[in-house]
This record gives sequence, structure tokens and C-alpha cells, in this order.
Amino acid sequence: MRLPSAGSRQVMVAGVAPALVAVVLWSLAPLLVDMARSIPPLRLTALALLAGALGALPMSGRTGGAQPPLCWRWRVGLFGLMPLLVLGAVGAYLAGLGMAPTAEAALVTYTWPVIFVVLSQWTLHGRVSGAVIGGALVAFSGAALLLAPEASAGGLAGHLPGYLLALLAGCCWALYSWLGQAAPVSLAPLMPRLFLLASLVAAAASLIVEGRAVMPDGTSLLAGLALGLGPYGLAMVAWDRALRLGPSGLVGSLAYGVPVLAALFLVLGGVAIPDWRLPAAAALVIAGCARASR
Repeated sequence: MRLPSAGSRQVMVAGVAPALVAVVLWSLAPLLVDMARSIPPLRLTALALLAGALGALPMSGRTGGAQPPLCWRWRVGLFGLMPLLVLGAVGAYLAGLGMAPTAEAALVTYTWPVIFVVLSQWTLHGRVSGAVIGGALVAFSGAALLLAPEASAGGLAGHLPGYLLALLAGCCWALYSWLGQAAPVSLAPLMPRLFLLASLVAAAASLIVEGRAVMPDGTSLLAGLALGLGPYGLAMVAWDRALRLGPSGLVGSLAYGVPVLAALFLVLGGVAIPDWRLPAAAALVIAGCARASR
């Protein structure tokens, strides 16, 4: 059996470890959203993205060297399109959770790694390998096993707007990750500006749609700030590093661990009831990630 070289192991650790950090932080998002439920979705989006900009700020100076100059197309893409993708990913997700059952809406959003892995593999190799497809399907089956009972209990028609928003959030995450991987520069130094732009747009939309801002209660305010600092601040910096240093198939499939860990955190937080499907789903996610890394 051929053993991986020390260099390949270092690259694997440098790329996979940040992805795991991002997955854990993202898994806390549903619990934090539940704690901040009294804040309207657009206002919560603006608050979370502002906190995310502050959370990413300490990492913005750690570029690892001078960044190359950007052509005008990439400037438009990074400072025009990327803030809109961030706004769409966060805003649509929060709004979707408020208009549809949480488990079902989250399952729709968690289809985004499939789109990302396919786009990434096609861009890098001109094809999508069977290992990546197989690993993605196995990992997705773990998430589906965990969320299927709640998904089958509800109806589609009454919650269609929420599901469409959840799907929009998933598409935005996939495109954000794909463009972040293809960008000629690291996104980490740019994230404070990207998040701040998205936060300003969300705040303006909140004033128009939701009316004058009212000071939320202390628990909701702290949960909203934590949502921005963790899942939408530090996690995004870690994810950018994972996209650049890790194997795209494994990194994308690791995101399927989010619904499994999110369910665990909801159980620990007293929001959800324990179920046998949790360890079974975790085993499928781990098996899928191992398959996708081959």
C-alpha cells in the first residue's frame, strides 16, 4: 500500500482542519437562530453580517504575502457579486427558516455541497469523478436520514415560499464557494468589506420592508452577535482557507456534517429530542467524506 507523503499530509491537514472548524461553527447556526427568533430576518441578517465583518477583521491582515492586483472583472465580481451572494445566502436562509419547518428548510439548503463539488470538479478537471459523486450521495443520504422524518410529516404547498428561499440560500452558498475557490486572491483579507457591504444592503432592506428598528431583548441580541462572529465570521475565513488548501471533493462533502452536528447541538440545547438516526447519519457522513477524498 502506498502511503501519502509528508507534504501531502500537511496539505491535507492545512485544508481539512479549517473546513472542520467551519462545519462546527455553521452547525451552531440553527440553535443561535432559534435563540434570536424575536429579531426579524432582514434585521438579523444585517446584525449577523456586521458582527461577521468584525469577526473576520483580525484575520484580514494575515494574507500570507502580497496579493496580486485584480483586473476589473474580478473587482466587479468580488465587490459587486460576492456581497450579494453573502446577502442571499444568509438572508434567504434566515427568512426560509421563518416561513417553513426548520428541518425541511435546512435540508433544502444543505444540498449546496452537491452543487459546489460538481462545479469545482468540473472547473478543475473538466469532469466529475465517480468517487466524488458517490461520496457526495452517501454523505447526503446521512443528512437525509436525519431530517427525513420531519420532512415527510409536513406538506410542500403551504411552505413553498420558505423552501424556495432555502434553495436560493443553498445556490448562493455553492456559487460563493465556487467563486472563492476560483478567485485569483484569497477572500479572507476582503471579507470584512464584503460582509460590511452585504450588511448595509440588508439594513436598508430591513428599514424598507420591516420598518423602524427596535432594540431586541438581551438574549436575542447576544445570539445574533454570536451568529455573526462564529458561523458568518470566523467560519467563513476558515472555509476560504479550506477551499484553497484542501481537496475540493472532501472539503465539499464535509459540509454534509452540518445537519448532523446541528441536530446534536439542538438536542444538547433542549430544542430537539434525541433520536437513533443521529449516530447512523454521522456514520454515513463520515463514510461519504472518506469516499469523496479518494
